[in-house]
Order: sequence, then structure tokens, then C-alpha cells
Amino acid sequence: MGRTLMTAVVAVALVASGGGVASASGSGSATTPRTTHGPCQYTETPDEPAARRVPLPRDPRHTPAHGTVPTTVRTSQGALPLRLDRAKAPCTVQSFVHLARHRFYDRTVCHRLTAYPTLKVLQCGDPSATGEGGPGYKYKDELPVDLPTVPGDTTGTRRLYGRGLLAMANAGPDTNGSQFFVVYGDSVLRPDYTVFGTVGPDGLKTLDKVAAGGIVPTAEDPAPVDGTPALRTELFSVRPSHRF
Repeated sequence: MGRTLMTAVVAVALVASGGGVASASGSGSATTPRTTHGPCQYTETPDEPAARRVPLPRDPRHTPAHGTVPTTVRTSQGALPLRLDRAKAPCTVQSFVHLARHRFYDRTVCHRLTAYPTLKVLQCGDPSATGEGGPGYKYKDELPVDLPTVPGDTTGTRRLYGRGLLAMANAGPDTNGSQFFVVYGDSVLRPDYTVFGTVGPDGLKTLDKVAAGGIVPTAEDPAPVDGTPALRTELFSVRPSHRF
């Protein structure tokens, strides 16, 4: 499934099946996809099966919406500590913690690095490392309402996703799954991507290292600004705190 980020200059697809910067849901299945009954309504995507088998998350009526979840992420390029914010995106944090506890993210490779002047992110969360993999379900957006406006933006539609933010990739409205991106440099986007946490200082150092390594060149583009990170960045383990 494709995940799409809009920059001020170019439309950029951040791809992931079942959740990324953008992901399309399947239709036309013989049976109605199963949906949880709580407020998050996690819905199976039978036309986009899971890249790594995992059940639907629990969906309690009273979804935790307070506090943060410290999350330890070990990567091949260094630590990438995250702090998940339940107040900003309770359903998203609930899904991310669920996937992490089922080891969905372990031994997965961050498949995309962008280095546009207005879009500087590392995208991860696809076990297939193709940009097409996801958890076999989707869920609703929890879009940010407090991002700063972009100076000089006459359209009034773009917002600043600042350095250090953690957000979901998607393929359109309400198509979140497993793919996420971390912002290593201030980026200009429409506020169409759920923000659900931040990256710690040590993680920013890791992101700077990956970004400095550049993007793998291709025959068609010897100096790409969008593609596979030259420094292979594998998530060895993703472990949320058990106390929150």
C-alpha cells in the first residue's frame, strides 16, 4: 500500500501496507472485514494481508488517553528512544504498543529516507522492507491541531512537522497501520499525518548519522533525495515501558 506525504514542492508517497505515511484499504472482499467494537475501530484489511502475522489490538471502551509511554528502540545505527503520547493519539499509541509487544517491529529495516529541502524523514515499520507491508488492519486518523504554521505559506494549509516528531505514514484518510516516520529536520506538510510522540536526544543523534550517510544512488538518479538509506538501519527491538 502506498503512504503519501505532501511537501511544498512535491507529492511524496510513504508506503506501507496496513499503515505508513499512506495506505489504501482493500475492498470487494467476499466477507465483511472484522472491526473491533471500541472507539478505535481497528479494521482488518483482507486485501492487504499482514506482512507479519499479528492479531487485532484490544479496543477498550475507555482507551487510555493520558500519560506517555517511554519506548526503547535498538537499531543497527544506535539508540532511537521514543516517547509515545497517549493524549495526542490514544488509538495510535495503543496500536503501536500492541505491535511492539507482539514483536512486529523487531528485525525490520527502515526502508525510506528523504532529503528534500522541505521533507526530511526516515520511514520505518514495514517487515517486508518494501514500503508495501503492514499489520493487516487499519484505523482512524488522530490528526494534530497544534502544529505551527509555516512562515510565508500563503495557502494557510501547510504546517511544520518539527525535528524530533514521531508520526504515522498513511495512504489517505483513516488508513493508519504499522508504518511510521521520524523527522530529523523541520518538514513542511499538510496536517494529514497523526503525530503520536517524539524522539529523544540520543535518537536525534542516530537520525543525523543515518541522514548524513545519504541515500543509495540508482542508475536513473545518481544523487537521489528519496530512497533507501545508504546506512542500513535495522530495528533490532522495540520495547515499550511496562509502567504507564
